[in-house]
Amino acid sequence: MSTTTKEPTAPGAPDAPPGRLSGKQARQARFGDSGAVLNVFSHGFLVLWSIMVVLPLAWIVLSSFKTDAQIGGSAWTWPHHWSLGVFQRAWDKGIGSFLLHTVIVMVFSVTLTMLLGSMAAYVLARYEFPGNRFFYYLFVAGAMFPVYLALVPLFFMVKNLGMLNTYQGLVLVYVAYSLPFTVFFMHSFFRTLPTAVHEAAMIDGCSHTRAFFQVMLPMARAGLVSVGIFNVLGQWNQYILPLTLMQKQSGTDHDRSVLTQGLMNLALQQGYAGDMPALFAGMTIAMLPVLVVYLSFQRQVQSGLTAGTLK
Repeated sequence: MSTTTKEPTAPGAPDAPPGRLSGKQARQARFGDSGAVLNVFSHGFLVLWSIMVVLPLAWIVLSSFKTDAQIGGSAWTWPHHWSLGVFQRAWDKGIGSFLLHTVIVMVFSVTLTMLLGSMAAYVLARYEFPGNRFFYYLFVAGAMFPVYLALVPLFFMVKNLGMLNTYQGLVLVYVAYSLPFTVFFMHSFFRTLPTAVHEAAMIDGCSHTRAFFQVMLPMARAGLVSVGIFNVLGQWNQYILPLTLMQKQSGTDHDRSVLTQGLMNLALQQGYAGDMPALFAGMTIAMLPVLVVYLSFQRQVQSGLTAGTLK
């Protein structure tokens, strides 16, 4: 009969099976398994990114309330006098006209982009026909084409059409350059919509046009809002296209400069004797509309970005 002996342990010490971690090691393991390390880095990056975005915006707004001496002396001084008269000066220098021109262009360009882009994306996503994938990849390729490569032929094309320094010329170019991303985004969104709803609408006697506008398009509202915000931001901040196409023609007095173009021209015309507070006030006026639009629809943007990835 064989017997086994157990090694004595120190008084009061618990029996610890081999491989068991100590308390500190267990806490470290739980910290790593729970993803806390990743959360720390991700939240730290978000905080850093927020600072990089908010500080320049706050600096521009505060600089609009300073004097030229304060702006030239130190960038971090607090405004001595708070007055809204500087915004009136900026408005009188042409910011109001630049803002009006931008709104006129974007009302038509964003509307046409969303209408044509959603229609093209719907057809490519829901209907099978020869050349479907070819046209889809053609739109995708258009999103990868830099606008700078086409400025010279684009200028002469618009000039030959007699649309230089016209709203319709800039609207058509905005629509052409915004369509590829809109089709790419809405294509994936339309593919996630249930097919049974479309089939039920067709059985009830809906035409393809009515099924699109009354059934499928309202279901894609979150995606439309998301891509619409991106189009608004992209077209509102566009500079190189207005600079090329909205040039004042000889023999005419029509100046249809948009907001970004007008702000740059205002800064160049002022030179060293410029009214810097008015220029910063104009930049603040230019930022406010897009900030209001984004803050008003931020929930729809987030839901639209996530809904397009779920089946």
